[in-house]
Amino acid sequence: MITEQTEAHRYAHAEADMTKSKIWKVFFYLLGLTALEFIIALGFVETGIIEKSISVVVVYILLTLWKAFYIVAYFMHLGFEKKGFKIMLGLPLLLLAYLIVLILIEGDYIGIHMYKLF
Repeated sequence: MITEQTEAHRYAHAEADMTKSKIWKVFFYLLGLTALEFIIALGFVETGIIEKSISVVVVYILLTLWKAFYIVAYFMHLGFEKKGFKIMLGLPLLLLAYLIVLILIEGDYIGIHMYKLF
């Protein structure tokens, strides 16, 4: 009973730390990341300064995942949860991403070799 009360107090205290100024800081941080994505897409790739390649796509994906982390951590209050709960949610997502990468690699391999048969 005491542990539950302490945990509830800790969670309430963490949520109380989300003041308007903290929310605006996170908002402008996310806005900056979005602006960076647009600068890369419209300023560098579209004008030909950077050639669109797999590295640019990887940068887009990393920036998007970084923004998703901040949204989940601060606006959905997952950043204030216990470590075990974060791992319970994060590990399946990591395994799902790994599965998608494996499926894409296998599909490419099969596509190359099936093309030779026909």
